[in-house]
Amino acid sequence: MGRTGGRSGRTGMMPARGRPAEHRAAGGARSSFMGRPASAECFDGKRVDSRTKIRLTHIGGPTLLLELGGRRFLTDPTFSPPGDYPSGAVVLTKLTPPAVAPEVVGNVDAVLLTHDHHADNLDPAGRDYLPNAGVVLTTKAGAERLGAPAVGLAPWEDHMVGGVRVTGLPARHGPAGSEQILGDVIGFALAEGEDDLVYITGDTVFFDGVREVARRRNPGLVVAFAGAVRTRGPFDLTLDTNDVLELAHVFPHARIVVIHAEGWKHFTESFDDVERAFEALNRGDRLVRLTPGVPQELEL
Repeated sequence: MGRTGGRSGRTGMMPARGRPAEHRAAGGARSSFMGRPASAECFDGKRVDSRTKIRLTHIGGPTLLLELGGRRFLTDPTFSPPGDYPSGAVVLTKLTPPAVAPEVVGNVDAVLLTHDHHADNLDPAGRDYLPNAGVVLTTKAGAERLGAPAVGLAPWEDHMVGGVRVTGLPARHGPAGSEQILGDVIGFALAEGEDDLVYITGDTVFFDGVREVARRRNPGLVVAFAGAVRTRGPFDLTLDTNDVLELAHVFPHARIVVIHAEGWKHFTESFDDVERAFEALNRGDRLVRLTPGVPQELEL
């Protein structure tokens, strides 16, 4: 993995560029997590500086810790306990607790927040966690609502986190015409130099914007926000099994990690559904199954 998208250049990841600056919470207060994981039981406290490895830890739902290039990234923090959470015009029911507590995760260099206005992507405890990130990258509208340390990205806009380039990517949270109801969402790409490493879809269906990502990027790993979410009617708001199969087709060199498919009542398809579909089509080797709370290293 870690192939260039048709461009010349080396593969793998660049060496780490030193340790990140000390993180501070909003208002300049020092973060309580002291810049490293608090428990050696789940994490060894060492940053993944290898040019060829990424470490993934699925915490639950859309929340995934990615460690690569000497940096730590966390998608959509959801750390609240099971229960009902109002989210706009609907109430979302969380079924399972996070596999890793926020104090065990510790500080991260960046939170990659696909959107801030739905509780299954940013629940109350996840919102409380945000000041422990060096930066929160999200939509332009979300950054305005959240304030510091949030930075809004438009699609195809870059932001450097150490030596890792984070690019905002197009996403659409439902069928055409749903944008005014469901709001802005964004995906992300992680790259070093000329090397495309990871594509994080965010809450999206498979649409022309995803095809454009496939034309312009060639990642070694795709993180698919699946679950075939249905909260507003008989239509999907996130990737369904067919969409994940399409992702595997348009990103032929990538392995696929499926998240956002368990832990909430409104998810109508699971990882098991995706796995059965891939195996039926002899594509099972493309999937990476993560055990919640257990760090897993992959070669890039």
